[in-house]
Order: sequence, then structure tokens, then C-alpha cells
Amino acid sequence: MLMGTMRFGRTFIFVDLSGFTNYTESYGDGAAAQLLAQFRGIARAIGSHQGVRIDKYLGDGLMAVAVEAIDGITFALELQRHAVTACAPLTLRIGIATGDTMLFEGQDYIGSAPNLAARLCDAAALVGTLIPEEQANDLPLGVYAVAHEPVSLPGFAQPVEVVALAGEPLIDGRYDINEFWTRSPFVG
Repeated sequence: MLMGTMRFGRTFIFVDLSGFTNYTESYGDGAAAQLLAQFRGIARAIGSHQGVRIDKYLGDGLMAVAVEAIDGITFALELQRHAVTACAPLTLRIGIATGDTMLFEGQDYIGSAPNLAARLCDAAALVGTLIPEEQANDLPLGVYAVAHEPVSLPGFAQPVEVVALAGEPLIDGRYDINEFWTRSPFVG
């Protein structure tokens, strides 16, 4: 281990807009930029309400980090719920994983958890949200696990036991962002 490095637990959420490249090709750069701006705006709003930090944007996706797994899961499912309207006709695929990590040079997370979350995001096409089965114990109220076959992931020697997440987290009204993404932007 490097001198002065410390490991700490975090939940990583990788999100990708499925079909964004084809959408850009069909509707043009302007429409794609508008859709991407809506997606990012919703992600920022939900993240700020859930205490989840958007660590970086990855083209048509993002990587978010939560201190508590329940906040990361709620963020992911709320983002997925709002994206149904705001990002139509595209859908999201999301991978979530919790584990020990370290921060390298103050800006990059290193460890199995961020790698696993990124790979689960890639594997979540047509599924929605995937999480390791062993990490789906304390789910937010209103969220449930759906059986899924193990997935073989690049960089992982054995298939990973996963579940898909479904449902709608029951959160109090202060987390409702409907007004944010449905109002017209100020043009002056």
C-alpha cells in the first residue's frame, strides 16, 4: 500500500444513457445536447437532495459516489424514474457496487467497487439497474430485488451473483424534483 493512503467504504453508481449514439445520429447534435443537459440537470438535482456526489460525467453517462449505500440506491432509482420522461426515448442502464476504495491523487477512486459498478452498468442493458446480490440486503422502502442470472464481467475471474432493482423508493417530499425538470428555463 502507498504511504499515506487510506481505504474507506463508498457506494459507486455508474449510469449510461442507452442508445445515445444512435439518438445523436438520428436527431442531430442539438437534440442530443438538449437531452444530455436534461439528464445532467436531473442527476444534479437528485444527487444534491440525496447527498450523492456526481464525481464525473462520462460523455452520455456519469459516475456518482455515495457515503451510504441506501442513498446511492435511492439516487439511482429516482434518476431512472425521472429519466423515463426526461430522456425519452432513451433508457438508463445503471450499475451499483459498495466496497472499500482509496482516492488516488485526490481525484480517482481505485478499488474493486468502482470497477464492479462500471462493469455492472455495461451489463445492465435491457435490465435497468444491477447490484451484487450480497449488497441488496438493506434496500430503501419501496425498492425490491428481482432475480437475475449471474453475469460474467471483464476483469472478474468468476461470474458475479447479481439482482436487478425495481420499485420506487419511498422518500419524503423534500426530495421531489418534479418542479425542477418540468419548468421552463428562464430566457431573458
